Amino acid sequence: VAMDAQTVSITNPSAGVPSLFTTYVDPKPIDVLLTPTPLAQAFGEVKNAAATTRHVEQAAINDGGDTLVYLYDTPGLEDAGGVLDWLEENTSSRSDGIERLQQFLASPAAEGDFNQEAKVLRQLLQSDMALYVVDAREPVLNKYKDELTVLSWCAKPVMPVFNFIGGQNLQAWTDMLARRTLHVYSGFDTVAFDFEGEIRLWDNLATMLPERDILDRLMAMRRREWQQLDAEAKSDIAHFLLDVAAYKQEIDEDDNPEPVLQTMQASVRQLERQLQQQLFQTYRFYHNEIDTEEWALKAFRQDPFDSDLLKEYGIRTTTGAATGALIGLGVDMVTLGGSLGLGTAIGGVLGGVLPNMQTISDKLAGKHTLHIDPETLTLLAARALDLLAALQTRGHAAQAEIQMHSGKAPWPAAKLPAELNKARSQPKWSSLNTREPEQSRRDRAEAAAALAARLG
Repeated sequence: VAMDAQTVSITNPSAGVPSLFTTYVDPKPIDVLLTPTPLAQAFGEVKNAAATTRHVEQAAINDGGDTLVYLYDTPGLEDAGGVLDWLEENTSSRSDGIERLQQFLASPAAEGDFNQEAKVLRQLLQSDMALYVVDAREPVLNKYKDELTVLSWCAKPVMPVFNFIGGQNLQAWTDMLARRTLHVYSGFDTVAFDFEGEIRLWDNLATMLPERDILDRLMAMRRREWQQLDAEAKSDIAHFLLDVAAYKQEIDEDDNPEPVLQTMQASVRQLERQLQQQLFQTYRFYHNEIDTEEWALKAFRQDPFDSDLLKEYGIRTTTGAATGALIGLGVDMVTLGGSLGLGTAIGGVLGGVLPNMQTISDKLAGKHTLHIDPETLTLLAARALDLLAALQTRGHAAQAEIQMHSGKAPWPAAKLPAELNKARSQPKWSSLNTREPEQSRRDRAEAAAALAARLG
């Protein structure tokens, strides 16, 4: 995360419509503040070093076919004190700030020693507002006072935005800003996203502009986007759970079940990973290296068939201890004892199983049907909802592992939602049975919509 100030500006294309100029931002503020708009993927360059931004970068925020605002990521004012000295020595104090800055921008100094500062000031003079985003961990230094003085000469509204606000005392900053008549400010954190914090930032900006219609429209659009993303994510979770619940395998009563059980577990693990990847994509966590995403999800890489996870979520098994490689599989326990091959193979290690799932036809044919049990389905649901909650509050500059949030199950394992119980008798709902993911998704669509509503 770059510690030194950078700049970002925002401009609306329509004449008379407010534009926003954001100055002094940390590494990817727009990704954080506007996430998950598409512009977040490739808006400027980010490095853990000062002075990374060397050129003005533009991105747009659109509402359908209409562009609401443009964002401009600009270099920082690396030497605001030097610019002030030049202005004092080469311009008249009787001229207003804009006139003095125009003289500066027309001078050789703006093309030479102060080239980066000139880029900032040119963009600000073309824009309607500035966000002054500061690392709240930094002390109030003279260079920041110089920067605010130079920016004030542009005669544009400036709103301070504090980054890395967690646990910081902002009194010194707010006192200094108040002395410069800057009383409206916002805060955010690049590593912890707060959607309502973003909305407050836009609302504060709107209060500083003569017309707020555009920003009101932007806030309404962002709420729609946020709600839509939540609905899409919960729909994907519901489809995943139904896919797993409908999954089944049959074995002869004299067969060794262990290879089938291991295959089923491996298939479920793969489905869960696919869901995690989809949630990452939905919330625009695009990683260039797969390894990055792997470590970020380390807490969610614990095997869903690990009995310790059931304890962490307070999920109790209804039919005995769930242990070993067989946890999570439902097998007919009523007839198991009479099946010598099956009983000999798994004997006393079988636990966490479903009650009798064997139909009359199964009994006549000497077969057993295996399903994923309610406890494991409940655990999978809890983990998916935990990951969703984590992504909805994770900033795009976060470097820490994603942690389990609630540790709570969404329902008692003994009381699965009706849609999951129904899936037991709908094998075509599972892509693991049909090998036709799109068709299975269509077949279970109505049940998925109902289940997603329960996840609200």
